[in-house]
Amino acid sequence: MQLFSLPLLIRTYFKPWKNEYRKGLVVFSIAMGMSIKTFVIIADLLLFAALLIFEAIFTVSFITWPIIITVLLFLG
Repeated sequence: MQLFSLPLLIRTYFKPWKNEYRKGLVVFSIAMGMSIKTFVIIADLLLFAALLIFEAIFTVSFITWPIIITVLLFLG
């Protein structure tokens, strides 16, 4: 989870992007930070879900591979 920096993005969601606190730009900088962080969080969650699915498929195939080979050797 630390690889994707999701906790950091959620913790700093309402803070400005690039810490820009100039007068007149605070609201714009916060809105820009929220919009960029929203897209980054969505991409982060999609990548994390794809990684979990890949790991689940790999684990199941790793466990069933010896069983499949054994069955094929006895049947064929």
